[in-house]
This record gives sequence, structure tokens and C-alpha cells, in this order.
Amino acid sequence: MLSLKTIIENRDLVVKGLEKKHFANAQSIINEIIELDAQRRTVQNELDNILAKSNAIAKSIGALMQAGNRSQAEEARTQTAQYKEQSKVLSSKLDDLENGVREKLLQVPNLPNDSVPDGRSAEDNVIERQGGQTPQLNENAVPHWELAKKYDLIDFELGVKIAGAGFPVYKGKGAQLQRALINFFLDQAREAGYLEIEPPYVVNASSGYGTGQLPDKEGQMYHATADDLYLIPTAEVPVTNIFRDVILIEKQLPAKLCAYSACFRREAGSYGKDVRGLNRLHQFNKVEIVRIDTPEHSYQSLEEMILHVENLVQKLELPYRILRLCAGDMSFTSSITFDFEVYSAAQKRWLEVSSVSNFESYQANRLKCRYKNAEGKTELCHTLNGSALALPRIVAALLENNQTENGIKIPKVLVPYCGFDFIP
Repeated sequence: MLSLKTIIENRDLVVKGLEKKHFANAQSIINEIIELDAQRRTVQNELDNILAKSNAIAKSIGALMQAGNRSQAEEARTQTAQYKEQSKVLSSKLDDLENGVREKLLQVPNLPNDSVPDGRSAEDNVIERQGGQTPQLNENAVPHWELAKKYDLIDFELGVKIAGAGFPVYKGKGAQLQRALINFFLDQAREAGYLEIEPPYVVNASSGYGTGQLPDKEGQMYHATADDLYLIPTAEVPVTNIFRDVILIEKQLPAKLCAYSACFRREAGSYGKDVRGLNRLHQFNKVEIVRIDTPEHSYQSLEEMILHVENLVQKLELPYRILRLCAGDMSFTSSITFDFEVYSAAQKRWLEVSSVSNFESYQANRLKCRYKNAEGKTELCHTLNGSALALPRIVAALLENNQTENGIKIPKVLVPYCGFDFIP
């Protein structure tokens, strides 16, 4: 979340940034936060004064008793008791104001970086660069959901029977392809210096608040209410929370971690072709890369992460493009985001397969994720993450773009992982 210091010292810039992100009532909520904090400061001063007076009087009671001034000592005890009651009232009021400030701060999204373009929606995103060759398919080419059925790779109907729509069952070479991609992505991350983590697939509410899924996205997560645990929407959540309430030292940064996980998301998007087959699921597999870094180095880390993801789609021989998201299309917590899309030749549309983001100090402030710099001063870290990669739409594009009249070709880089180079 944004710090109070940032909001108080840069009110106009904060409001301008929130308006760029098309956050409703930006001026109003910032004014409310500043007013609540002013009230908190006033109450804190009153409480400090009362406690100081109470302590001073309490110390005088012994001396008064020794001097034989019993009546004055009793008056002092009475005054101390009154101060004690006043301090209880002020402490309760202070707690309410502190909670009120925090609740308001949690409702405020991150500010967009200056390099983020203006815009309200995906139509305003900027194409940074493109790569790869779009395949020319034969006239009998079909989308991946038909290929999955024809080659018995993925059973969507069986998933509906077992769990519901959005929970496909991968079979035979379809399951092998999933495992091959996961292992390929993890190996590539490890070779790039990322420490592999195997995280829990559920997190507590504190972890959700730490990375910003709560209170913004509670409706999008599966909630195990009996235990108050949430199924993770991405490995970003448990992996980044490794650093919650941690103070690192500068030489430990950047910390680079990667993790495979299943991901669970309640929201299913729109209807029609956008959600056919693997286009949008409630459960899917993904490899995530996470970095914790210093503010001075985090944008170099961001560029390295973008190049890492670009290298993956290039090795998979998929046509791709990289988008710099406009302010209105970014997530609640992001300061800057680059989306990767691959082209689906059979569907004739671009499919998002990764988002790489720098959250600057926004998540770190929630997490209390800090580091000591060379001078020994404690500062907030910057946090970054990216999908490297999400599997469903990668699989969709691989099946569609590599289909032939006789079967489906497997990209060369995956053959050692699959154990086959063709699905006949």
C-alpha cells in the first residue's frame, strides 16, 4: 500500500497518479486519509499528555505519603485514576482511527510509473515489440478444443463431471505435454539463477493482504471458510510472502525465486470463444518468477525478467508480442506491467500468456519487506513477479500452430522433456 508519508508529502502527485489509473474518487479518499491521520495525531498527542501527567503524579504519591501528606496523596491517587480512565477512552479512539486509516489505505491502488501510457482499457495498450513467424495452416485446421478431442489429449466434459466447467482433465500425451512444459520452464528459470520453491497451494488472510489479493480480489479466490484459508490464484502470493516481516541486507538482493503451482481462480471471464477450451480456466498450471530488489536496481530486474519470458516464447517457436499496459488496464497493485501474448493461428487471435510487473514498494509496505542498505538504514524493498509461463494458452497455441494433416508437431526444445516429437 502507499505510505502515509508519500500521501501527506505528495498529495497532488498521488491524486494525479490515481486519476491516471482511473481510480474513482481519488481526491476524496486521499482527503479522508489525511483528515483521519490528522485526527489520529491529535488524539495521540492528547494521550501522550495524559500519560505524562499520570506518570508524574503517580511518582509523587510515594513522596507525599513519606511527608505525611496523606490527603494530598489520596487526591493524587484520585487524579491518577481519572487520567487512567481518560487514557482508556483515548486509546480506544486512537485504535479506531488507526484502523480507519489502514482500511482507507488498503482501498487505494498503487500509483503508475511515469512511463506507463495513459488509457482506460486494453485497446489503449502499447505494443513494445513483436517476434516469431505466424504459421500458415491448411484449410482443415481447427481450434485446440477440437484437436484435444480428436487426439484424446484433454477431456473437458470429464472435468465438468468431476468438478465443473473450467477444470479440464489432461490425458496421455496431453498430460505429458503439461509436465514437459512445467519442467522446461523450471529448468530455464533455474539456469537463469532463480531458486526453485515448492510453496503451499493455500494461504492465510495475512498473506493475501500482503500481496494485495485482499481486500481487492477476495471474490476471485476460492475460500476454505472452515479454516479461513484461500486457494492461491498464483504462486506469487506464497513465494512473495516468504519475505513478509523480513529485513534483508543489501548484498542479498536481488533475491530471485521461481515456483511451479496449480492456480485457482473463481472468476471465469466472459462467454463465447473467449472461454472456449483452455482460453480461460478455474484451475491451471503456471511457473512464476519472483524478485525482491532495491529501488535503484528494480527496473533493471524488470528488463531481465522481460527478456527471460521472451526467450521462453522464442524457444517454443511461437509468434508473440509484448504490450506495455496502459494505466487503466493494470492491476490494483502494479506500478508497471508488460503482457506477453502469443498468436493462435486457428482462432486468429492473440492470447495472453504472461504478465511481468514491478510493484515498486507497494507490496513491500504491506509485507513489511525491508532491507538494510550499505549505510545501515532500513528501507522498503521493491517486489516484482512474472508468469514464466502460464500453461493453458501456451498449450492452445502449440496445438493449433503446429497441427498438420497427419498430426501435431512438438517444438524441438520440448522433445527431450516429452519423449516424443509428434502426436500422430
